Amino acid sequence: MKIKIEKDLVEFFPEGDEEIKQLSALWDTIVDCVKFNKKLVPVGEFIPGSSEQARFAIEQ
Repeated sequence: MKIKIEKDLVEFFPEGDEEIKQLSALWDTIVDCVKFNKKLVPVGEFIPGSSEQARFAIEQ
């Protein structure tokens, strides 16, 4: 997945069918057009070179 950051805007570019499905599922989980959208909140820390993943919790 390619990620582009420009000031306060983050864009995700899926690379392949599986990533498209995963991004679509994440979108459906976070975005609620009727009520309130949810937030991604960082969990732990991400240290480049020693961490292979960045973790986030989904909050209301």
